[in-house]
Amino acid sequence: MTDRRNDRPATLVRRMPLNEGVSRPVVSPIQPSVVYASPDIDTLHAQYEGRAQGYTYAREGHPNATLLAQKIDMLEGATGGLVTGSGMSAVTAAIMGLMGAGDHIIGADQLYGRSLRLMHQDLARFGIATTVVDPTDPAALRAAIRPETKMILVEVVSNPTLRVADMEGIAAVAAEAGVRLAVDNTFTTPIGYRPFDHGADIVIHSVTKLLAGHSDVTLGYVAAKDPADAKAIYDFAVTTGLTPSPYECWLAERGLMTFPLRFDRAEANARALADWLAGQPKVAKVLYPGRADHPDHARAQALLGGRDGNMLSFAIHGDEAAANRMVQAMPEMAFAPTLGDVGTTLSHPASSSHRGLTPEGRAALGISDGFFRMSVGIEDVAILMADLEAGLAAV
Repeated sequence: MTDRRNDRPATLVRRMPLNEGVSRPVVSPIQPSVVYASPDIDTLHAQYEGRAQGYTYAREGHPNATLLAQKIDMLEGATGGLVTGSGMSAVTAAIMGLMGAGDHIIGADQLYGRSLRLMHQDLARFGIATTVVDPTDPAALRAAIRPETKMILVEVVSNPTLRVADMEGIAAVAAEAGVRLAVDNTFTTPIGYRPFDHGADIVIHSVTKLLAGHSDVTLGYVAAKDPADAKAIYDFAVTTGLTPSPYECWLAERGLMTFPLRFDRAEANARALADWLAGQPKVAKVLYPGRADHPDHARAQALLGGRDGNMLSFAIHGDEAAANRMVQAMPEMAFAPTLGDVGTTLSHPASSSHRGLTPEGRAALGISDGFFRMSVGIEDVAILMADLEAGLAAV
């Protein structure tokens, strides 16, 4: 009998080249491998000690995450950024990678809802003390500094009331106190503001939002100016498994290619909608940094150089029942607690991102039951106005 064990077709050979020939793929390949083989022990030592480049295990890094991080690094003027499994995992890695029991962090009082929950409810369980202050008031920030303060966490433009932080004053306080300044740049994006150019030590993104832009990935990004801080953040992320999917990194890289075009169109739509909403009798207020009636308009123009973004908020005259009627009258506009999609989304913070706060806590931030946040997309603005007109008619 003939032994046919060695008569395997060539297509089953595992060590296949990624690319053959004189051409190259225009689109980056997806590399889903979880494990990477090294030729010997010496090479593996060299990889872990940084003397040789290469991957070992996907939780510690993989090619699609590296490529995406490098492209966001270019946008932010950073080096060695890290892609994580979500925006909140990036926030968590920055805080927990650099802080421990007995330390103190100061946060802006209008951070993203889950960031506020982390500040108010979770960090204390790990022995990390927290204080929240008004980011438009550097004096309040200075008064909150303690000897054990290790970090300040702010958003340039707050979620969802679009207040604009006094970044120049905050950076001065942080430098004076020798405290790390971490900036969540998700709303503003590198087109509007580059935190490392203005004294920040750490930059954070929810890549899920405008950078990826299509509501089909969940990813985060964090970069630190100090290589030792970057290493600490990386080690925490790897240890706790904050690993991004290669496929989602690939999708986000695709989204980055159209990011500037999407941003420009969505911003133009947001400006037009903000002015239109301000003229509607059933709208109580409109918040958009590009409007002269915004409480931080002058600061926004100085910080953002006229790049006011695609986010706007507004409040109707009415309670939650009136707000619900408005939503029901606009079935074509996505009612969803997210932002950054190519299409416009409408959210109701009192029932979504800030539902964990008491009514009094929401009121203190200016979030009423008739308050909406809108992430404006790239549709024809006339279609958006028609949708909103139908919604307001039901209020």
